[in-house]
Amino acid sequence: MAVSVSTIEKLIDLSKTALIGSIDAHGFPNVKAMLQPRLRKGLKEFYFTTNTSSMRVGQYIAQHKACIYFFDSIAFKGAMLVGNMDVMKDEETKKMIWKDGDELYYAKGVTDPDYCVLKFSSISGRFYSNFSSENFKIE
Repeated sequence: MAVSVSTIEKLIDLSKTALIGSIDAHGFPNVKAMLQPRLRKGLKEFYFTTNTSSMRVGQYIAQHKACIYFFDSIAFKGAMLVGNMDVMKDEETKKMIWKDGDELYYAKGVTDPDYCVLKFSSISGRFYSNFSSENFKIE
């Protein structure tokens, strides 16, 4: 890979917004803006908080294939990762990324049934910068 892992990780860490893609019941792509991941393990795993009752959760339960996209709108750079999105409802995963203040969104705390975690596992990606794109595999 000509572009370095650290370059992609820096872009991800500076992105305030992540775009996540899912597939609806009719096979069409859907995209949603989310806050940046709560936890990132290299380029392999990303963890987001969301509402169990959300439309997107239902889509990921039905179809795990997904993508996430991070970008720098000023430098016009972007990184798309493709892989699988799993809906995690186990207490250990939920506690792992819980933060003080999340009660604002999930009134019953970490055990709130409307609180779950989206775990994205990357398979490959594509990086865009300086009028050029490059595919890469996730190791």
